[in-house]
Amino acid sequence: MSKFKADYIITMNDIVREGNETLHHPTHEVMIPPSEEDKATLICMMNFLKNSQDPYLAKKYKLRAGVGLSANQIGLNKRMFVAYISDTKGQEHEYIFINPKIISHSMSMIYLPPSEGCLSVDRKINGFVPRYERIKVRGFNLMGEEQVLKFSGYAAIVMQHEIDHLNGIMFYDRINKENPFKLPENCKSLY
Repeated sequence: MSKFKADYIITMNDIVREGNETLHHPTHEVMIPPSEEDKATLICMMNFLKNSQDPYLAKKYKLRAGVGLSANQIGLNKRMFVAYISDTKGQEHEYIFINPKIISHSMSMIYLPPSEGCLSVDRKINGFVPRYERIKVRGFNLMGEEQVLKFSGYAAIVMQHEIDHLNGIMFYDRINKENPFKLPENCKSLY
């Protein structure tokens, strides 16, 4: 049985850090419909993101703010992640993806200056991470229903970052090794 029940409070002690092999292997697909245990884990993961973005709770539990969390970041070899993102109007959006797959993407690319961050990485990493500007993702929601959603801009970056996690890819693996600030021709800054 997993300790990640819906009422369990994930802290930074639960987050798998860079260097752990769990983060460098593709995750296993999750049975659909998801088990009660998987549903509880996903709710627990979403609660972590909400807590991490709440100044009072983040301070109380010593949490770093996060917008996305994949199952392998809490040590589970499962192809599922959550994201909690505010849009440009300040509206919060919750996303739960089980067995996500990018099914289409734009040719145009963007990057987040000065770089991306990650709950599993405790050091500052310099360099640009090129991402598709727009993507379409297919997967399943908490109830096991298929969903196909389109993302652009910052939300597209977050989704690609989390799907990379599930594929065993860290964001810094996408930074140009010879010149960390070199970008493809069709890539522009998000801001």
